[in-house]
Amino acid sequence: MRITISLVGLLLITSQSLWAQTDGVIIDKVEAVVGKNVILMSDVENQYTQRKAQGSVGANAKCEIFEEMLYQKLLLDQAQKDSIEVTEGEIEDNLDRRIRYFVSQIGSEKKLEEFYGKNISEIKDEFREVIARQMLSERMQGQLTKSVKVTPTEILKYYKKIPKDSLPKLNKQIVLEQIVKYPPVDEKEKLSIKERLREYRDRVLKGEKFSTLAVLYSEDPGSARKGGELGFVGRADLVPQFAAVAFQLKEPGDISRIVETEFGFHIIQLIEKRGELMNLRHILLKPKVSPMDLYKAHNYLDSIRTLVVNNEMSFEKAATKFSEDKETNKNDGLMINPMTGNSVFENEQLPASVAYAMRNIKKGEMTAAFKTQDRQGKDVYKIIKIKDIIEPHTASINKDYQLIQNLCLADKKQQFVDLWIKRKQASTYIKIDDDYKSCTFKHQGWIK
Repeated sequence: MRITISLVGLLLITSQSLWAQTDGVIIDKVEAVVGKNVILMSDVENQYTQRKAQGSVGANAKCEIFEEMLYQKLLLDQAQKDSIEVTEGEIEDNLDRRIRYFVSQIGSEKKLEEFYGKNISEIKDEFREVIARQMLSERMQGQLTKSVKVTPTEILKYYKKIPKDSLPKLNKQIVLEQIVKYPPVDEKEKLSIKERLREYRDRVLKGEKFSTLAVLYSEDPGSARKGGELGFVGRADLVPQFAAVAFQLKEPGDISRIVETEFGFHIIQLIEKRGELMNLRHILLKPKVSPMDLYKAHNYLDSIRTLVVNNEMSFEKAATKFSEDKETNKNDGLMINPMTGNSVFENEQLPASVAYAMRNIKKGEMTAAFKTQDRQGKDVYKIIKIKDIIEPHTASINKDYQLIQNLCLADKKQQFVDLWIKRKQASTYIKIDDDYKSCTFKHQGWIK
């Protein structure tokens, strides 16, 4: 069993169905104490049930789960001693992401609420402290290994030690470049959006509920159904333009002027202030691009494509000169895979619109101009060129240096963590119940 650097993901499993009950009383017990933190029988059983639901589990599964939890409690103990913190805004964002994931899995918010017998707010309340502890552990883990680096010599040495039949097998990959054009938004549309937001602001000032208007009109799907509420956030949790206006609000109920961000136009209401954190609501409206402006953007990219086809300009130079994507236009249009941080993609990692546009082109060729959406959901036109195609192969140091580097770094971090666990075990109060004293642990220092 290997305690991995990435902590075990916490799934929201209803605990009532997992714990034994007698006369309506839940029976639970402490299986371990690590510093001031405990591991309950229910904690282990929940994780075991989750893994069992995902597939087969080995004979030593509960011992493996238990040791992973011991490691998390060590991290939590150190985080508490080092005064590591996570903000309420970060916790709320984490909870929202998890809720969205489970809603997508179960089908709807209503079905999730029926499953738990609680509303979304109550579900979040139940798991808020658990998520906070997990986030502290993850942050402590990052602090432990942030200074670990690997040299080219270490990477080559690591690669040579990997048995040939153990090298990763890689699927077909592609390297892409892009030229991006954002259709301009007509000024009349912007004025219309601002006028609507002024109207909503006036309606609130005359007595209507901001939250009701947010449910009815806000175009932020993540917060609209919650009355526009964002939860407690700090300045760093918000885009700068939004934060600059939001943090000028003084009293609960205050409403901001209209603010423009990369997402659209907003008005913001202060719900509550706690030190450097604010609980906020907002209404977001996104300007719509007219069909004529979409047509113009398409034609604009077509004219750039013609320059490249006629060899009047290279694709890379055109990307640098004309592309409006700030993340790629300074790098010859080279696209970065957000899932891996490198410049190679597998087909499954591409948005459907991009994969469809590329379906009939080969290495060195480019697509026609096509419409897709950016990460903020804005309409955008693109031309994409396939810079390189890497056929399925066994990983090698020449073709896949970054992958080998990442594997080497992960291995070195794991060795660092193993040594830290050994030292931390010796200096931390740890008491383990007899239920787990017969386990074969990777790290022997748990039982004293």
